[in-house]
Amino acid sequence: MGVGGVGRAGFGCATRLERARGTAEVAFAVRDGATRARRLYQEGQAKIRMPRTHETSPTAVFLNTAGGIAGGDALAFSAIWDDGAAATVTSQAAERVYRATGAAETGRIDNRIVVGAGASAEWLPQETILFDGARLDRRLSVDMAADARLLMVETVFLGRAAMGERVERCFLADRFEIRRAGRLVYADVLRLDGDAAAILAGPATGGGAIATSTVLLIAPDAESRLDACREIVESFETEAGVSAWGGLLAVRLVSASARTLRAELATLLEALRGRPLPRPWFC
Repeated sequence: MGVGGVGRAGFGCATRLERARGTAEVAFAVRDGATRARRLYQEGQAKIRMPRTHETSPTAVFLNTAGGIAGGDALAFSAIWDDGAAATVTSQAAERVYRATGAAETGRIDNRIVVGAGASAEWLPQETILFDGARLDRRLSVDMAADARLLMVETVFLGRAAMGERVERCFLADRFEIRRAGRLVYADVLRLDGDAAAILAGPATGGGAIATSTVLLIAPDAESRLDACREIVESFETEAGVSAWGGLLAVRLVSASARTLRAELATLLEALRGRPLPRPWFC
């Protein structure tokens, strides 16, 4: 934790904590019949890695070298699929959001996805873990072509139950906006402000859940996956709801066990994509 503008005792100088700043963007294009990265840009604490894999399409891994999000940090990640491209974007590890010093010190993450005509995109970050006192404002915007395909997931855990942690207060504003062919087809906001355990204790707000995940499949054939998806989640310990409309399949998972939700989420995602999850999920 760095300090700037600090004088010797008695000088009256204020302590200013260093804040993480970072921007990363990856873009994919089809060249010689295969999808390849056509652009890699990284600045500050936001980084991208392109590991070699045995899959036919590339995988990009986003990471935050700051080691987590503290109050006042700001990161932005973008992924672009040109027409016909097929690729996966994931994260190196779970993103951790630490205690903030006050309401003015809210961390921010801006994510942007653009999927061109006939492209097949996967946005599969690992979970975000909020610690007691954390403050996070996160936004995800998606613009995709009418015939594009996108499988995406966003997951939030409140603390680490295995470490005996309990989140008694936090702030989370999590927003999704998805546009297909310029038309808004999905918008969702999850907001927690205050005593998270009390907010999530009610039967209509989680029934004591500390883990939640949203899985979306937006594709011309998404609705045809409804029955198979419901059959998969029927065997879950995690409480799950599945619905489909207008070329969109939505799954919402909530659980009092982060470990159980993560394991069952992996089962669902592997069934939807038809192959194992990217290697960082198992490292």
